[in-house]
Amino acid sequence: MHQRYATSPDQIKGADTTELRDRFLVQDLFVPGEVNVTYTHHDRVVLGGAVPAGDAPLPLPTYDEIRSDFFLEHREIGIVNVGGAGTVTTDGEVHELPKGACLYVGRGVREVVFANADTASGEESGEPAAFYLFSAPAHTTYPTVLTLPGEGTVRELGDQVTSNRRSLNQYIHENGVKSCQIVMGVTQLHPGSMWNTMPAHTHARRTECYLYFDLPADARVVHLCGEPTETRHLLVGDREAVISPSWSVHSGVGTAAYAFVWAMAGENQSFDDMDGFPVAAMR
Repeated sequence: MHQRYATSPDQIKGADTTELRDRFLVQDLFVPGEVNVTYTHHDRVVLGGAVPAGDAPLPLPTYDEIRSDFFLEHREIGIVNVGGAGTVTTDGEVHELPKGACLYVGRGVREVVFANADTASGEESGEPAAFYLFSAPAHTTYPTVLTLPGEGTVRELGDQVTSNRRSLNQYIHENGVKSCQIVMGVTQLHPGSMWNTMPAHTHARRTECYLYFDLPADARVVHLCGEPTETRHLLVGDREAVISPSWSVHSGVGTAAYAFVWAMAGENQSFDDMDGFPVAAMR
């Protein structure tokens, strides 16, 4: 478990590229045969990736840093598959996750195991499953729920004229799959649109993390971060994540088409609790 400590806006004013990347960019999440996680002290979020290798199941371990007998003893987790078809088994119950599906697993589930979808048949798989993990502390237990692609609440945002037309699929949210803190979904940019979350905003009551995926290997997303009047940027590749503290904007533009998983945890679950900033007011 890697550690990222909380930061204030003042700390990034003089930061160079390396320091910004070390603080906010999370790379190498998806390694075959491994579960890799990062603990950020912003709202005690844990984000990570799990990639089963071949037909070998891959259990979610616990970690000394969270002081629990098992990972979900005091936590909940949202899981989105950004790779080939796979399964997630929770205390013996098997859930089949095609690409883009989301599984919420509540507090108290003792065993979570990741696998490629064809493990039982013994057939050779194509693209391996790649599970993105987003976890936050939980005060009670909600049921484990699987949501397939297209089954969430879809919101159409942006406009083709401003190159930010996008379909936002809400999975875990106050009017959807119930959770203690987590709000989670997937956004797909429409053809010809490259900007996400523009006009940009902050939400001072929640930490948000973006995982960019379906981005060509030679493409990048220029991700904006920092205070609205003191912006910085990160160049982000495929299947890399950005930690966005509550005081930071989170917006970006890609050199090619892409999608991203967004996930939040903090004071509330109101999707529209945000403070927007006109582009002309940003610096």
